[in-house]
Amino acid sequence: MRDVIPYGEQFEKIVDIIESAKERAYRRVNEELILMYREIGEYISRQSENAEYGDAFVQKLADFFAANYPELKGFNRRGLYRMKQFYELYKDNEIVSPLVTQLSWTNHLKLMSACKSTDERVFYMNMCIRDHLSKRELARQIDSGYYERYMLSKKPLTPAIEEAKKATGNVFLDNYA
Repeated sequence: MRDVIPYGEQFEKIVDIIESAKERAYRRVNEELILMYREIGEYISRQSENAEYGDAFVQKLADFFAANYPELKGFNRRGLYRMKQFYELYKDNEIVSPLVTQLSWTNHLKLMSACKSTDERVFYMNMCIRDHLSKRELARQIDSGYYERYMLSKKPLTPAIEEAKKATGNVFLDNYA
């Protein structure tokens, strides 16, 4: 006699296939958006280098998009400057290049505005990828100072404390404990 799988389980398998395909499509679209923002940022950066002071290149570009493509969101002056900043932050960083397309644009915006160093940005990028952090979860980690706490926990003890630890097998930093 042949085992019959209930329809519910068969249908769940199809739903799993659909959800998996949707997730792959989302990741691919996100990757293309990030690459597009980087490429636009590179173009703006190069044009800004060649522009005369006072040319207002970015403002003119934003005005062009507003007049000709009002349905496109994010191509205002602020958004275009963010694309330029995005390109300039990562253009010479070989470590970051493979990571940038794995994060959402909103996560990048948070990293660009909240992180003080490249090391901090890379730390949070890796955390986002590893833990699949949403924008809110990333903001919570940054706002709580997780990077600073993590880095402090990795600092070695002073040589004197290390010696005391080796000699006694323990360290008592407070005599009144």
